[in-house]
Amino acid sequence: MRDIGPLRNSAEKNKPPLAHRIEELRQKVNLLDPRRLAENSGATLLEIAPGFVELRLSLLDETIIVSCPEFNMRLFNQERGVGIAQQALILYYFQTADGAPNTNRWISFADLPDGRFYNQAFQGYTGHELARRFQNDCQAFVQACEKAGGIPNPIGDAAFSFLLLPRVPLLALMWQGDEDFPSNFQLLFDASASHYLPTDACAIAGSMLTRQLIKSAKT
Repeated sequence: MRDIGPLRNSAEKNKPPLAHRIEELRQKVNLLDPRRLAENSGATLLEIAPGFVELRLSLLDETIIVSCPEFNMRLFNQERGVGIAQQALILYYFQTADGAPNTNRWISFADLPDGRFYNQAFQGYTGHELARRFQNDCQAFVQACEKAGGIPNPIGDAAFSFLLLPRVPLLALMWQGDEDFPSNFQLLFDASASHYLPTDACAIAGSMLTRQLIKSAKT
């Protein structure tokens, strides 16, 4: 019989780093009680068969079905799977969620644990990307936020809150510019964010919302 060990090792080496992380996260959340996971995360738990349950939760405008104990994921009423970034975000969420209440107080990415070190990069692929797309067009930003399901918030010149995950609200904020200063865009997190996602997963969340808003502006 041919030794497939080298082939397996090669395949493992060629996996994206995030794929390795997903496998590690699955192993960790598999040790947790699904009922406690549902309670802490705000997911809905459904018992499918003895020893098998499903967790259902919203991710922006989609409903994700998570089978337990495998923690495989699919979109509700669809057979196609869930993207690798979305899988990682949900597994981080399950691992971190402790049921802490939201504070209704907004903080920047820099205010998250260790966020100050990566804030410039975060702003580069969130706020700066929104500025490139919307520039000084406040109405276009408002329309994109409304189309993406945002809820108006009385901050800045335009702001909308989004429930990225059941207990992870984000705020997309615009300060409109003038002839001297360009418009400024920023994504803010509820101060409870670290109870639900580690800072690197908050970065994924911000990137995901940014792409959703840009996509909404194109359609």
